[in-house]
Amino acid sequence: MLNGWKNLTQTSEVDDAIAHSSIKPVVFFKHSTRCSISSMALNRLKVLDTDVLETASFYYLDLIAHRDVSNYIAEKLDVHHESPQIIVVRDSECTYDASHMEIEVKELISEIS
Repeated sequence: MLNGWKNLTQTSEVDDAIAHSSIKPVVFFKHSTRCSISSMALNRLKVLDTDVLETASFYYLDLIAHRDVSNYIAEKLDVHHESPQIIVVRDSECTYDASHMEIEVKELISEIS
């Protein structure tokens, strides 16, 4: 897991996070523990510092262990399921998503600033 990220395990936590997106951006990272590309994306995200982590609420999802939660996010936000995937939510709407090698820290920071 990533330091400073909340672990998602239930769909109710997704609902709470989305509701909170009216206060500040919410970031979901859907990670496959069986995928090397997902592991590379996870390692990229480890460089986010405390200042960045305070600009949004960050959530980590092990989608192998909690596929139902991953599916719920895709359905609730009307985004195509990918793995790995970063999703940014503002005011209960997906404003940005990226997957695989498109997951870039610089772009994520720009999206939540």
